[in-house]
Amino acid sequence: MLEAVEVGKRFGGVHALRNVSLRLREGDVVGLIGPNGSGKTTFLNCLSGVFPPTTGRVALDGRPIPRRGHTIARRGVVRTFQNIRLFGWLTALQNVEVGALGAGRARRGSSDRQARETLAKLGIERLADRYAGTLSYGDQRRLEIARALAAQPRFLLLDEPAAGMNEAESAELGGAVQGIRKEHGCGVLVVEHDLRLIMRICDHVVVLNEGEVIASGSPGEVRSDPAVVAAYIGTEDTGNATNGGAE
Repeated sequence: MLEAVEVGKRFGGVHALRNVSLRLREGDVVGLIGPNGSGKTTFLNCLSGVFPPTTGRVALDGRPIPRRGHTIARRGVVRTFQNIRLFGWLTALQNVEVGALGAGRARRGSSDRQARETLAKLGIERLADRYAGTLSYGDQRRLEIARALAAQPRFLLLDEPAAGMNEAESAELGGAVQGIRKEHGCGVLVVEHDLRLIMRICDHVVVLNEGEVIASGSPGEVRSDPAVVAAYIGTEDTGNATNGGAE
């Protein structure tokens, strides 16, 4: 289990997070939503060891999360980023190979085959020999997930994976996430503004507002929570509403 217990984060006098708790078990898909500036990416950074919480703790299987990226990946926690961080001068295939080799999940002799299989799972195997920097925005998003998946994570943290995607692309991404959960059994945390995607694929949803948890429960419970409606969803039907923007 990957767990955050009453995590707080301050930047100088600014409280970005206050007493945020979340549990992610292998096999679960959990959504993290909230308005712009609510602390979602800050929380993800604490959860993935980018920087330590000011208060509270983050633990993997009951042990403190390490601070070094390669150590975290080798222990099974892998993430994507809100701003795409691919190696644009490498091919799609090479990007995925880097993910596998960097996390110690492949030998050099077998990395090519494994990388092609991973690209196929995201539906972009046809792009294997294209340079990452030449791909469309949506394909770059899928490639970043493929690179993370190549590390064979126990816990996959996705920071706005559907950003910039149209409705059809978002639906395909949702199917891919469900397939990842089914085939690999990993826990997936999805930070996202696309409420249709969150409500469709998540078992549990946590809502942040101004750095604090204002609701936590099933998609149905969260969708009808008055505090969530007031702070984030508004009066629109969540089946039709998609909140855009970046945090």
